[in-house]
Amino acid sequence: MGSTTDKIKGNANEAIGKAKQGIGDATGSDRMKGEGAVQEVKGKGQQAMGDAKDAAKEAMDRAAVAARRAAE
Repeated sequence: MGSTTDKIKGNANEAIGKAKQGIGDATGSDRMKGEGAVQEVKGKGQQAMGDAKDAAKEAMDRAAVAARRAAE
């Protein structure tokens, strides 16, 4: 999965998780609140993975530029 895909899925999971928690609060469902909390954390993890992929790509791009300059 690409970094953008990770971030999009992460945002969706985080939003759905928050909504589930709100529904759980409104209905008094501890199960729904728990599911929402888990899904929200999953979304945050997916976003972090997307950020890490972006950072790794940027680092590789900088290293490639540096290697080309050193070869000249």
